[in-house]
Amino acid sequence: MSKPPPGRAVITGASSGIGEAFARRLAAAGHDLILVARREGRLRALVGELEKAHGVQAEAMTADLAVEAEIIRLEEHLRALPDLALLINNAGFGSGGLYHLTDAARQFDMIRVHVLAAARLTRAVLPGLVERGRGAIINVASIAAFAVVPTSAMYGSTKSWMVHFTRSLAEELRGTGVRAQALCPGFTYTGFHDTPAYQDFDRSVVPRFLWMSADEVASCSLEALARDRVMCIPGAWNKLMVALLRFPPAAALARYYGRRRWRK
Repeated sequence: MSKPPPGRAVITGASSGIGEAFARRLAAAGHDLILVARREGRLRALVGELEKAHGVQAEAMTADLAVEAEIIRLEEHLRALPDLALLINNAGFGSGGLYHLTDAARQFDMIRVHVLAAARLTRAVLPGLVERGRGAIINVASIAAFAVVPTSAMYGSTKSWMVHFTRSLAEELRGTGVRAQALCPGFTYTGFHDTPAYQDFDRSVVPRFLWMSADEVASCSLEALARDRVMCIPGAWNKLMVALLRFPPAAALARYYGRRRWRK
């Protein structure tokens, strides 16, 4: 595996899925970790497992990044770290369904987690990274950032913001030794679609060859980071889909899929 920047890594949404896959790969490479998530039991179990298996120091921080006070608490903790080298803004969720019919509070929480928390944590760590002249930030977006998909209005919009923010940030950071990456996975085997918000989601609508494992996604991201790639779209099929979405027929197909993937 290509080596990420040396130093401590912070991962939000680390208790499962892509965040957990990042944690396992970074721990195996010898990196100390700060793992952030809402589910304390799963988080502490993962911390114990990684410390025992790899001899690294891992810290569990429970936090709900939709809550202002908890973002502030995490910001203050990260600012004080002298050895922070990698921030992975991975925390996120979806809320499928028509925007005007879904829970408004959950839609607004999506802005807080995907946009506000990512922006604030990035702002908290960047001065230290630039001063030390090394490090990186990975913002986990989605190929949904490039598509107009009914039932994903807020999700796609916030992920699109993450991509634009990261690309602009990467330009600002040229010559500083600090890198920024927008990771845009497609369909990934995680617990993302196992929440109540996706109880009507039909996985059979998506062909099996389009799915990737969380470990494959994390591996692609770290390898792309080692090559200074700002955009990382894991998997040949995902790259192809993003390229085709520039053309009207593919964009129309994405809109059709958005309507069809819900049984109700």
